[in-house]
Amino acid sequence: MLDKPPRPDRTFAKSRHRTIVHVRYLLRDMVHGLFNAFSLAINVIRERSGPNLRVFFDERQPLVWLLALIIGIFVAYFALLFRLLIGVLQLPWLGTMTERVWTAAAETSLFIILLAPAFGGLIVGILLQWVLPNRRALGVADVIEARAIKGCKIPVGAGLGSALVSAVSLGFGASTGREGPVVHLGATIASYLEDQFTLPKSARRTLLACGVAAAVSASFNAPIAGVLFAHEVILTHYAISAFVPIVIASVAGTVIVRIHLGSFPAFIVPDYSITSFWEFPAFALLGLTCAAVAVLFQLSLITTDRVAHNISMPIWVRPVIGGLMIGIIAVFFPQILGVGYDTTDAALNQQLTLELLLALLVVKTAATSISLASRFGGGIFSPTLFLGAMAGGAFGLIAAKAFPEIASSEGLYAMIGMGAVAAAVLGAPFSTTVMVFELTGGYEITIALLLAVSISTGFSQAILGQSFFLWQLSMRGLFLKDGQHKQIVRSIHVRDFFTELTPSEVEQELHTANRENTLKLSDTLELTLRKFDSTGDHRLPVVESEDESRLIGWADHWAALEAMNKALIEVHVEEHH
Repeated sequence: MLDKPPRPDRTFAKSRHRTIVHVRYLLRDMVHGLFNAFSLAINVIRERSGPNLRVFFDERQPLVWLLALIIGIFVAYFALLFRLLIGVLQLPWLGTMTERVWTAAAETSLFIILLAPAFGGLIVGILLQWVLPNRRALGVADVIEARAIKGCKIPVGAGLGSALVSAVSLGFGASTGREGPVVHLGATIASYLEDQFTLPKSARRTLLACGVAAAVSASFNAPIAGVLFAHEVILTHYAISAFVPIVIASVAGTVIVRIHLGSFPAFIVPDYSITSFWEFPAFALLGLTCAAVAVLFQLSLITTDRVAHNISMPIWVRPVIGGLMIGIIAVFFPQILGVGYDTTDAALNQQLTLELLLALLVVKTAATSISLASRFGGGIFSPTLFLGAMAGGAFGLIAAKAFPEIASSEGLYAMIGMGAVAAAVLGAPFSTTVMVFELTGGYEITIALLLAVSISTGFSQAILGQSFFLWQLSMRGLFLKDGQHKQIVRSIHVRDFFTELTPSEVEQELHTANRENTLKLSDTLELTLRKFDSTGDHRLPVVESEDESRLIGWADHWAALEAMNKALIEVHVEEHH
C-alpha cells in the first residue's frame, strides 16, 4: 500500500498568505507615497516656476533669444562685407585686398603712398559734407550714448553712412581701427530689428548689447571677449537675463565668421612662457609703462582734436589735409597705414628692432591722432593693440639686455603690452584680458597679463579719471561716470510724465499759468527738477517745443519724482535679474 503524500502545512500556507497581503499593502503604500511625492513636487514646481515663467514670457524672452540669433548672423555678414569693402578700396593703389598693408606698401610707389590717403580724404570729406548729418563718423561712444539716453535708437541711415565713411577711410590708409565702426554697425542692425517689435526697455538694451557682442566676436574671432565687452562697456552690468541672448549673438557671429575665414586666432605667435617668477616686478613696471603710453595716447587724441577744432576750414577739406599728413608719415613709416595687424604680428613674433619699435610708438600715436582729428572714420581698438605691442616689445628688449638670465622673450612682453594699453584706453580690463587670450592663444601668461592690465588701468584712471569713450561723451555734455541716476534724469523727458489737457481745460487753466516758468516737452527730467527747485512751485505749465505760446498741459513735481524712482527701480531689477 502506497504512502499518502504529505499534506501541506496549514501554518505555512497561512504565513505565506499573510506575507502576500503584507506585500500588497506595502506596494499600495509605496504607490500612494510616490504619487503624493510627485504631486507635492508638481505643486512646488508650479509655485516656484509659475511666477518665473510668467516673467520669462511677459518680458518676451523667447523672442529676445530668437532676435539675438538673427542679430548675430546679420552682424557677422555685415562685418564680413565691411572687411571686403576695405579690401576692394585698397586694391587700386596697393594691389592687394589683404590686411598686410605694410608688406604691400613696400612694393608700391612712394608717390602713390603719399597721395592715396589724401584722395581717400577727399571722398570722406564729400561723404561728411553731403551724407552724414552730424559731419562725423560714429563709433562705440555713440552706441553707449544710445543705450544711456536715446532709448537704444540709432538711425539706420546714419549707421550705414558712418560705416561707408569708415570703410573708405581704412581702405585708403587712415591709421585707425575697423572694430569700432563694426561695433556701431552691429548696434545699428540691432536697433533696427528692435524697432520692428514692441519690447521692454531692458530687452532693447540687451539686444543692443547683442549687436555689439556679435560685432566684437566677428571682428576679432573672439566670442568670449565679445560677451564680456558688451556687458562691461555697453550695459555696464552683468545679469543672467542679458547674458544668455548676448552669448547666443556672440556665438552666432563667431560661427559665421569661422565658416568663411577659419577658426585660427588673429595673431599666430609661438608658445611663450614666463622664464622666472623673479620677472613679476618687471611685469608690474611694464604695467606702469603701458599706463604712461595709454595716457599719452589719449592726451594726443584730445589735444589734436582740440587744435583741429580751432582751425576754421570747410569740412570736406579737413580729411584731405589730414590724409596728406598721413601720407607724409607713411612714406617713411608705411607700418602706420590701416589697422596695422601685420606690424603688430611682427612685434609679437620678435621681428622688429628696438629703434623701430620706439619710432613706431611715436608715429602711430601721431598718425591715429591726425586721422581722427581730420574726421576720418575708424576706431581705436587696433591702434591700442598696435601701441601696446610696440611698447611691450621695446620693454622686453630692454629687460633682456639688463637681465639676460631671467628675462623672457620680447614677444611675451609684447603680448602683455597689448592687453595693458588697450585695457587702459578702452576702460575694459576684463574683456581686453580675455581678448588677448583669444587673439593670440597665449593662455600661459595669465597672471602676468592680469598684473600688468590692473596696474595700467588703475594708474590711467588715477590720472585721467575715465576711458577714451567716456571722454568723448563728456565732450558732448554727457557724464556717464556720475552714475545711473545721472543717466536717468537725462534720458527721461517732460513728455514722459506730464498731464495733457483737453482744449476746454486749456481755456480754463490759461489764467493760472505762469508763463515766465514753463517747460517744453523735450526738456529733460534733470532740467525739470532744477526748475521745480528754483521756482518752489509744485507744478509747472508745459508748452509745445515748437510753439512756446501754446499751453498743452502741466508737469507735476511728484509725477516727475515718481518717473525717476520707477526708472531707478527698473534699472536695479535689470542689473540683478
